[in-house]
Amino acid sequence: MRQTLTLVILLCTLTLFAFAQGDHEYAPIKEQKIDYKDWTYKQTTEGAPVNLRQWAQGNKLALVVYFAPWCHNWKNEAPVIARLYEKYHPYGLDVIAVSEYGTPSDRTMFFHDNPVSYTVVVESETREERDKTPHYGYRQLTGDTRKWGSPYNIFLVPKTLKPEGDVLTEKAWVVNGELVEPEAELFIREKLGLKPQDAPTFTPAATPTPTPLPPSN
Repeated sequence: MRQTLTLVILLCTLTLFAFAQGDHEYAPIKEQKIDYKDWTYKQTTEGAPVNLRQWAQGNKLALVVYFAPWCHNWKNEAPVIARLYEKYHPYGLDVIAVSEYGTPSDRTMFFHDNPVSYTVVVESETREERDKTPHYGYRQLTGDTRKWGSPYNIFLVPKTLKPEGDVLTEKAWVVNGELVEPEAELFIREKLGLKPQDAPTFTPAATPTPTPLPPSN
């Protein structure tokens, strides 16, 4: 009887989660073996080269988010990234977005309506490159079975990155899909040394009002 009740509860939970997903592709934050390599890509605005190892220096936490500018799941996550960046950049979070499989006009169309303050670089520009990019290779390592893998999030702790060599870090915190905003905020606060109880609970439609955040003791 108890096993039957447990099964019913589990099925109900899974059903509710599936319903809550809607048109989203949420995924949890997991530490995974990835052998993430250093890279240098061109910035979308000025075409200047950006090296990841150099860019990450001086930050407490770095988020690398791979995205396709035409992807509706990226359009779901972009406001979440913007909120988290605006709120936690003063405390040591930085974000760099890596554009995949989208033409310059695709990027212009998206960022014209959704301007951002964080850095955006380009790894690939055609859909034909889908299975030839480092992005695709990392997704295979971390179990991302989606076709395009957009968005795909990697959290890095800069002080733990290797100072030289091709591989920046053997392990990283990876999200094979869209960030779950409350989970992401708690994770970010922990890595930045902020009190978790100060973090509000967000809904996808909510836009929080920034407030001063005291660091933990």
